[in-house]
Amino acid sequence: KVEAKDLLRKPNVKWFKGKWMDLASKAGKHLQLKESFERHTKVRNYRCEVSYKDKFDSCSFDLEVTGKMVTYDAGELDFSGLLKRREIKPQEEEPEVDVWELLKNANPSEYEKIAFQYGITDLRGMLKRLKRMRREVKKSAAFAKGLDPAYQVDKGGKVRFMVELADPTVELKWYKNGQEIRPSAKYIFEHKGNQRILFINNCTMTDDARYYVTAGDEKCSTELFVRDPPILVTKGLEDTNTYVGERVELSCEVSEDDANVKWFKNGVELTDEAKSRYRIKVEGKKHTLIIEEAAKNDSATYSVMTTGGQSEAKLSISLALQDQTVRLGQEIHLKCEISENVEGKWYKNGQLIEASDRVKLYHKGRIHRFVIGSAAVDDEGEYMFVPDAYNINIPCKVHVVDPPKLHLDGLGEGNTVTVVAGSKLRLEIPITGEPTPKVTWSKGDKWITDSGRIRAETYPDSSCLVIDVAEREDSGPFRIALKNEAGEDTALINIKVVDVPDPPQAPDVTEVGEDWCVMTWEPPANDGGSPILGYFIERKKKQSSRWMRLNFELCKETTFEPKKMIEGVAYEVRVFAVNAIGISKPSMPSKSFVPLAVTSPPTLLAVDGVTDTTVTMKWRPPDHIGAAGLDGYVVEYCFEGTDEWIVANPELTDKTKFTISGLPTGSKILVRVKAVNAAGESEPRYHPGPILVKEVIEPPKIRLPRHLKQTYTRRVGETVNLVIPFQGKPRAKVSWQKNGSPIDKNQINIRNTENDTIIFIRKAERNHSGEYNMKVEVENLEDKATIDIQIVDRPGPPEVVTIEDVWGENVNLSWKPPKDDGNAAITGYTIQKADKKSMNSYIQCSENLQGKVYKYPVYDDFDFSERPLFTQPLVNTFAVAGYNATLNCSVRGNPKPKITWLKNKVIIMNDPKYRMFSNQGVCTLEIRKPSPYDGGTYTCHAVNQLGEAEVDCKLEVKGKGLDFNFRFLYFLMYLLPQLKSASKKPLQ
Repeated sequence: KVEAKDLLRKPNVKWFKGKWMDLASKAGKHLQLKESFERHTKVRNYRCEVSYKDKFDSCSFDLEVTGKMVTYDAGELDFSGLLKRREIKPQEEEPEVDVWELLKNANPSEYEKIAFQYGITDLRGMLKRLKRMRREVKKSAAFAKGLDPAYQVDKGGKVRFMVELADPTVELKWYKNGQEIRPSAKYIFEHKGNQRILFINNCTMTDDARYYVTAGDEKCSTELFVRDPPILVTKGLEDTNTYVGERVELSCEVSEDDANVKWFKNGVELTDEAKSRYRIKVEGKKHTLIIEEAAKNDSATYSVMTTGGQSEAKLSISLALQDQTVRLGQEIHLKCEISENVEGKWYKNGQLIEASDRVKLYHKGRIHRFVIGSAAVDDEGEYMFVPDAYNINIPCKVHVVDPPKLHLDGLGEGNTVTVVAGSKLRLEIPITGEPTPKVTWSKGDKWITDSGRIRAETYPDSSCLVIDVAEREDSGPFRIALKNEAGEDTALINIKVVDVPDPPQAPDVTEVGEDWCVMTWEPPANDGGSPILGYFIERKKKQSSRWMRLNFELCKETTFEPKKMIEGVAYEVRVFAVNAIGISKPSMPSKSFVPLAVTSPPTLLAVDGVTDTTVTMKWRPPDHIGAAGLDGYVVEYCFEGTDEWIVANPELTDKTKFTISGLPTGSKILVRVKAVNAAGESEPRYHPGPILVKEVIEPPKIRLPRHLKQTYTRRVGETVNLVIPFQGKPRAKVSWQKNGSPIDKNQINIRNTENDTIIFIRKAERNHSGEYNMKVEVENLEDKATIDIQIVDRPGPPEVVTIEDVWGENVNLSWKPPKDDGNAAITGYTIQKADKKSMNSYIQCSENLQGKVYKYPVYDDFDFSERPLFTQPLVNTFAVAGYNATLNCSVRGNPKPKITWLKNKVIIMNDPKYRMFSNQGVCTLEIRKPSPYDGGTYTCHAVNQLGEAEVDCKLEVKGKGLDFNFRFLYFLMYLLPQLKSASKKPLQ
């Protein structure tokens, strides 16, 4: 108990065992130390220290453990134990050794070894004390000689502490762990002069403590270590022989329970770690080293060491027979190791085995071997080796296995099996192996079970793959695997399900002719597992449902040329694929097509003009166009000396004239033209010879219109617009003069182009009349023309009208011509009369009434009017259906005639199919994309105040498939009636 009433808080309390071992730290008034059981290891001095700030107190006690007296009855003597026990060597007395001197001079790594050797169990306290011993001791005034730093004594021995005082009168006090020591039978004090001596008799473990002596205010301390008695080996290790893989236990007994024992293998210490092959077991005084599965390298000398003795023994690990599993045909090799030079015999299933050509027996030293070069199934069994003169046997088992094997000799190349779709497949694969292997079938990542449409059936010597109704999707590799304890074998078996091929792709018609076409197609995506042998081709008219086969021998290629078709009729074609299994379904029909023929070559190809960089060609349409019509023309050229034809017009031209531009000056080119329609390009029309790309000088020539070769008359105020064409190359120079003087361009507009010149007077005056001289010049050449333009007006009145005579109802008048004739010759006079009474109304003179008075005004008259006259008639024309056609004629008349167009005597009015033009007397009717129904008789009708005129022509339109019908209709409507009327006339 601790009295602490006067303290403000609880003091610090510590328990110690011996000098330094801190057991625990607790606080409180009541302290209790409990031990669950008593052992000799608990014998020691225990101390409780209480401290609070600068106050300190301690209390100690000694604990001794004694055991009960036990009597032993020897009973029967165990002579085998006595024989096995090794003689323990008596311990030799060793000279006294100062442990602390050893520790002072030793390496720190040797501290643990020294502590174990000299029985120091409190290694931590030893290190603390050793640290204090190495401190420098200050010189004391009270002690002439102090205590040694430490003392060592064996348990039960006697120790002597001695100090020498500087002043013998000073009172000394001795302390043990802070408690003063009183004289007793155990503690004896002795005085010799200045020496003060303390004897401690019969030292026990409780005397292992810290001691100090005080002289006034000075103190001198030391440490006393009581060494435990050495641990003796009471039962040593024994030599042991065992086999590889067996459990090994090496045991010994020592004199104390739970003693500290170390194990060594060939001098190397063994530890009981988690990963170590060695395990150390302690049961009281018995210590055991355990090896679970002995190996050959565990053979060694093992030793055990205590503080008071050691023991060692040899462990020999021998080779025992081991169970073996060998494959059929491989070597059986049994090997065992026993004591050297010991003979023995081999047995199989209890029967003695003798050496033979097949069985070999070997013995060398400690090794016995049994060898069979090639294992057979009968070699399986229990084998045993029996050493001579020993009542032991070494058994083992030999298991002969045969690796699984698939026998695929009956399959085709590449392990391929072919089956027709819809039929049943039963594929049997022979197998071998010992023991009977396990068979598994799979396809891809899917296992095949023993039920279903696709299933596997297994027998002892074979395995079957069954497919009830083969489908095309069943094609592919099937994997069969065999496995037993001897190994495994696998193989891939390719199942090929063949079927009729898929239908080919829809054919494409790449080219058509007059009665033929060229068709191509792609092979089927799936050939049914069998190569395509060829194709059958069928065709039908688009409006029909009846297909007709075109070939009775297989077509090997993917292109075919159907023939004997009708031009202008739409057709469709389809294809069948054929393999060894049968004929596929038909392909989708092709797009409908119409057999069409190309046109004949263009005609009359000629050069229309040449410049330094261009060549203009012209030609006429083909003689035969056909049902496909005419889409346009392609113009090609190549330079002389080369074979490369160059297309001059990337896009088709529908005109019969084309200019090739961008040509090098001075080069020579060859030109050809092709007609193009839906059936393709016609044969080319070649120009007969090379064309020199160099402009040719063409003499100038004025092509004066016929109506300008006479005097051109216009009234004042009317518009004058004259177009005078000319020719000449290079570009001609045009000049104009009026009455020999240059023309005033402010009054008369003149515009020149490459091919014509235009003189334009917006509002004619009488002074515009005169002779206009036109001159066209090309280099040193020229051409001239004169145009007489007369601008007329009304003439002035006649002069001096005189009545020469009057008789009856007649009057004779005379007058003089007018001074102003209006710039035109007077062609006559008009005489009018008026009644004297009215004087306002003048009438034409016809008859006079006798006795009545008249007035007669006289008018002069001139006439420059003209009735319509066609100067260029219409021409019978042939047109191509779908291509614009034009009808042209020219007419003159004054006043300007009104133009009307008629078809088959019916006026053409507000029909968008027709366009009508009239310019400078040239009348044009354009028929847009005519069809055969647009053929007929076309009439151009011109009329003015003075009269009328008309011209007509016939237009024939050749169209796609309708040309024959139109002609037949024309025959029925026009020619047949004429023939009938002609047949009624009598023969001349």
